[in-house]
Amino acid sequence: MAKHINCGRLFDGLGTDARIDQTIVVDGDTISYVGPSKGAPAKTSVDETVDCGPYLVFPGLIDVHTHLTYGNAMCEEDIDLYAPIEFRALRGLINAQRLIGAGYTSMADPGGSTRVAVSIRDAINAGLFKGPRITCSGAYITTRQGLTDWYPSWFGQPETSIGHLVRNLDEAIEEVRVQIKDGVDFIKLAMDGRQRNNRGEQVAAFNQAETEAIVGEAHRLGKKVAAHAWGKEATLYCARAKVDLIFHAFMMDDRTLDAVVDSGSAIAPTLTLPYHINIFLQPTDPGFTYERSEAFRRFWEPACTILSKAREAGVTFMTGTDSGFSGTPYGEWHAREIEIFVKYLGFTPGEALRCATSVSAEFLTRGEQVGALEVGRKADFVVFDGDPLSDVSQILEKNRFNQVWLAGEPIELKLPPLERKGVSDFSYKMWQDIYDQDHVTELRSQKRTRQIATAAE
Repeated sequence: MAKHINCGRLFDGLGTDARIDQTIVVDGDTISYVGPSKGAPAKTSVDETVDCGPYLVFPGLIDVHTHLTYGNAMCEEDIDLYAPIEFRALRGLINAQRLIGAGYTSMADPGGSTRVAVSIRDAINAGLFKGPRITCSGAYITTRQGLTDWYPSWFGQPETSIGHLVRNLDEAIEEVRVQIKDGVDFIKLAMDGRQRNNRGEQVAAFNQAETEAIVGEAHRLGKKVAAHAWGKEATLYCARAKVDLIFHAFMMDDRTLDAVVDSGSAIAPTLTLPYHINIFLQPTDPGFTYERSEAFRRFWEPACTILSKAREAGVTFMTGTDSGFSGTPYGEWHAREIEIFVKYLGFTPGEALRCATSVSAEFLTRGEQVGALEVGRKADFVVFDGDPLSDVSQILEKNRFNQVWLAGEPIELKLPPLERKGVSDFSYKMWQDIYDQDHVTELRSQKRTRQIATAAE
């Protein structure tokens, strides 16, 4: 029995415009026809017809930067120290399912605790649970100077850390081999370092030779490589080593951009997280300072300028959000990156939607099966009440998602509401500042102390 999906309007993910009066024919979980309704195969007596009326039908969306083990974390300790691995897997499964409600039928998890994402992926693939198609790495590979080695050397690195510390190149190569043996789809490098050179620029965590050796071994074993790289040097080393997907690349200069163009590396700028830090952070949040807001403004414009130049130079752009932090909770803001592409990087809505579908699919395992409404691909698509090709911000409105289809079936998951206590917020913290007398006097002048404190004196 085939399903005939009548579409008033259809965006196939391969072009940048929608077509009217189209039909998708689904056999099992695969598209066997897509095109003008008048050219569709004749229906048999057992075929099913689904009329999508005036709605826009487009491919299931893809987020290449969702961390399933983070748990909507508020701090790094939430990510690494609280909740055992077994709990992270159960929590991560439900959080993966939240993506479907936002129209995301595929995702990549670029870095997390041990084999949690691999296990969630395998459970979904085995049919034990419904969920998005997952492509995943294991722990970030990092050095003493790398992003995910958060801890003092006298503490060591906990088993539950999202980073795996390597002390030399041999250990790095061995970790690549272990992760691939354990079933990862790609390798994730923490390329940004903590130190700065005498010009104040961020120094990469791995040198050029180390980067090339690690990437070369992963490629030799048939796996792609992604890397976290804000800094100019880290991005340059990634491009020269032909890293497949560079996250961020905010601090590129023209020389680094030339290297990215030459390498063919894709970029997923993941601007959603810093954007949300700026617009969501409250004065009561520990990370809030007015100086930080000013620093964001100084960062944002140059970042958008160089990334816009990268788009003009023909660099491949993919969409990701760093979902898994409290500022980017699962299932809530994945489409923000599409909106940012249009508002700040110069993409048209159709170009941005294409980035979020067929282009981002290029990084995924078996990506040729998803990301577009095309014969031979999986029948993953969204039935949308609106026109994001005219107003891209509509795609953030979850109530506009009339239906989400995965593998030829409409999916409806009844999930519990987002919770903090007992789910994500485990850290114990009593104070946000040091309350010396000068600071308390300042707070009182701003009427920010509680009256009970004055009465108790």
